Amino acid sequence: MSVVPMFFTNHAGLHYAPALELEQLGIRVVRTWLRDTWGAWSRERRDVIVVASGLSEVQERCVLAHELEHVLADDADCDGRLASVRQERRADLEAARKLVAISDLAEVAQWANDIHTAAAELRVTERLLEVRLTDLRGEGWPWPHQGGSKIAG
Repeated sequence: MSVVPMFFTNHAGLHYAPALELEQLGIRVVRTWLRDTWGAWSRERRDVIVVASGLSEVQERCVLAHELEHVLADDADCDGRLASVRQERRADLEAARKLVAISDLAEVAQWANDIHTAAAELRVTERLLEVRLTDLRGEGWPWPHQGGSKIAG
């Protein structure tokens, strides 16, 4: 099944629904306790994404978007190699681009006083909002880089 038609029919930003895309691709989402990550996908089990139980709706949305990017790229399993780091960064960047539309960001930037408020309004984690802001570096967005967690999602 080609993903190209989905790209043109599925909305971006606040209307982007990675769970719906996964469903259209026939990929199940399984929620379970995970020790040190929020989500995982493996080439060996192409039809399943595992997500940590207990995540907020926003966290899960971001994790699903990130893992969907691994699926679409048919990434190899992460095992600490440099290629894995590149895969993780690319999955974050592509997920952030789909989750945070420039039009939504511009609207929220007019009134939100900080990145925490903006992330909540955009229905993304602060970390993925920072990924998107870094992607748009030099465009004059009002919130300074916060630093913080390196955990995906």
